[in-house]
This record gives sequence, structure tokens and C-alpha cells, in this order.
Amino acid sequence: MKAPVLVVEDRRSLAAMLLETLQREGYAVEVCHRGDEAVARLHSQGPYLAVLTDLKLPGADGLAVLAAARDVDPQLPVFLITAYATVETAIAALTAGARDYFPKPLDIDRVLAALAAAAQPRAALIAPRVVGSFVDEMIGASPAFTAALTALRRVAPTAAAVLLQGPSGTGKELFARALHQLSPRHDGPFVPFNCAAVPDTLVEAELFGYERGAFTGAYERKPGRIELANHGTLFLDEIGDLSPLAQAKLLRVTEEHRVERLGARTSIEVDFRLICATNRPLESLVADGTFREDLFYRINAFTIRLPALRERPVDIPILADRFLERYCAAQGLPLDARQLAPDALDLLLAYPWPGNIRELETTVSRAALSALDGIVRPKDLQFMHPAAQAPRADASILLPLRDVEKEHIRRVLSAVTWNKKRAAQVLQISRETLYRKIADFSLVQESRA
Repeated sequence: MKAPVLVVEDRRSLAAMLLETLQREGYAVEVCHRGDEAVARLHSQGPYLAVLTDLKLPGADGLAVLAAARDVDPQLPVFLITAYATVETAIAALTAGARDYFPKPLDIDRVLAALAAAAQPRAALIAPRVVGSFVDEMIGASPAFTAALTALRRVAPTAAAVLLQGPSGTGKELFARALHQLSPRHDGPFVPFNCAAVPDTLVEAELFGYERGAFTGAYERKPGRIELANHGTLFLDEIGDLSPLAQAKLLRVTEEHRVERLGARTSIEVDFRLICATNRPLESLVADGTFREDLFYRINAFTIRLPALRERPVDIPILADRFLERYCAAQGLPLDARQLAPDALDLLLAYPWPGNIRELETTVSRAALSALDGIVRPKDLQFMHPAAQAPRADASILLPLRDVEKEHIRRVLSAVTWNKKRAAQVLQISRETLYRKIADFSLVQESRA
């Protein structure tokens, strides 16, 4: 069943017109006539393809509907309708997170065009995913990470070449696989190739393929990675390590959409999407002449920067919980069989993580193996870098259990920007329990400057 568009409009004649028009365009539609009813639906139903809401409504206004949508799903497109179109109204709507706003009387063509632009990437995002979805593996609430994830969702449905930049261990291949999974090419092959893992003398044979007898040892024809990626996605990791000759050949393939095997006299037509990744500053390599400028612009149609783990410390507790959960699943243990003690979490937060997410996963998995009583403590992290083991005069470990629980819930809420649905998932408690604890601990969301 298709995800519906939620129309919130108290004027029943306008609501009926929107219902008929959107259904005629092929959308599933739900209609409600009160703002408080829309807020309740957003929290209890969904997912929705988009929300189209009037600004003036009984029960709750359109900005309250927008706030509820942002709380439930920050990626949900919300469009506001207003009979009081002013610059101030537009600024307030867009600042609050609306995708667009439409003045009355409605320009229905403009409404349909805006909805169509939002529908394809949104439909790909909320489509039922196969078990092991790469998108589901990417978690975090820090601004730097959510910006990267938003960029991924925006560009995934397109055919644009994407350049992933970031330090080693930040998940560039995971992002590349997610880009493929959310693209129209998801039924085609995903072909990865690490340009730094193969000797220069073999890179061309691996990428472009070869005919029998093309060189000593070429006993049979072999298609290259480019050819294997036809109708799918080619992921070139560590693109900055590609030799000048291979760069020139790759540029020609991207321009002509044809590849020529080594030793061949004819070329083969290929159709693939190119995703590249690097932990090196390609701009500097272009400046010193070791990377072709024309190829740089070919592979850099859209750039996503993946932050180092030290740039997203609020995500460390969330990621550590996920890795503990993964360890328990691999060992056939209950999901709460391993837990992080607060002082162990303090060590994880204080460590600079030069190996990024890959290092954190290894560290948490090893610590979980050492924690025979199920609680990961600082002693289980003794193999970490000595800098992370320096004793600290921290009185926070001498708190009552109630205060530790309160502080942990507060930190999780802050990390997910008070998205209570996400916080309950991280804490592995029901949303009702979370609301009760927020009231019990008198927790309030910090105001933002």
C-alpha cells in the first residue's frame, strides 16, 4: 500500500477539492479537518508521503502540525497553506522546517509540482527495506552526521556522480551502498573497487578488463569492474590513489560511456552510476598535478562529507549501544545482556578515536567479550590507547543509581534533539515509559540560542 499524503484543511470544500485532485494524480490521501487530530495521526499512524496543512486550524494551528511532523520524522515534507501570505509568514514557515508554503487562492499546478518534487525521494526513503538495509545501519543524531544523511537522501534518487570525502573508518562504503540501494538502479549490481589495494600494474586490468593474450598471464577474456557495473553502480574507493594513466582512461569512459578491454579492438557500451570516495584532499592533488582536474569535476557532481567520530561525540553512546546489540545478536544473547557502565562510557567519550567508527566497533566488541558479568567497565577497555586510560578526578561515578539514570536519559534526549520516538528506541523502553521518566525526573528541553 502506498504511503498517503495527509491533507489538513478545515474548509471542507477545499479539502474535498484537494482530495479529488491528488487522487486523480495517483496519490493516496488522508484528510482531517482539525490540527489536533492531525497531530494525533502523525504520532500514531504513518509513515506519510507528505503533509499539506492549512495554517489556521481549530484545535492546533499549522505550525503545531509542522512541529509534530518534525518530532515524529524530521525528513517528512510539510507544506503550509495560508490565506495571510506575508514575508513574515513565509520566513516563520520555512524557519520552522516547512518545505514550502502556498498562499490562497491555491495555484494547484504549483502545489502539484512541489509535491511531485518531494514524492520520489520520500517514497524511496520510506519504502519497505530488505533485511540488512544499509540505510538502517547508519545511525546518529549529531548535526554533522544528519547533514550527511540528508544529503545522501537528496541525491540518491538521481543519476549524479557522488564524491564521498572523509577519514578512514567513517563508513564511506556503507554510504555508497545506501546510495545504490535508494537509487533507481537498486536492482542492478553494486561493484566496489579499492584503488589503493591493487598494484598499479594490475589496476587497469581490474578496472577495464582484458582480452585473452593481452599480456603475459592473460589466458582468457576477463570483464573489468566497469563492465560488471553495467546498469548498476561502480564504487571506486581511494580514488586519489589512481595512477595518471588510469585516470585518463576513466575520464574517457565517463565522457563516452564506453569501455575498451586491454588488448581489444572495439569498445563496449556501459551505463553505470559512479560513486567515488577518498580520505585525501583531492583539491590539493589537483593543485600539485597528481590528479586530473577534468576528472575531478567529472566525479564531483555532488559531494558528501562524512565527519570523523571526534566531530560527532553525541553519537558515541548511540553507536556503542548498537554495537553491543549487534554483539548480543551474534552470540545469541538477550539484547540487554551487555551494558555500558557510566564510567566506561565516559572513557569512550574522552577518547579521540583516530580509527573512527571502525575502531569504536572493534573496541566495543572486544570489551563486550571481556565483560563476563555483562557490564562493560573501564577495566574491559584496558587495551585502548593509554591516553584514554588516564585516571580522572570525576565525582560523577559516585552518584546514586537514580541520578545516573536521569543523566543518561537527559544525554540521550539531547543527542537526538529531543526526538522522543528515537530516544525511546535508543533506551529500549516504550514511549509511555519515557514520558513518565521525563516527568518523574523533571527533565526539560534546553532552550537554543
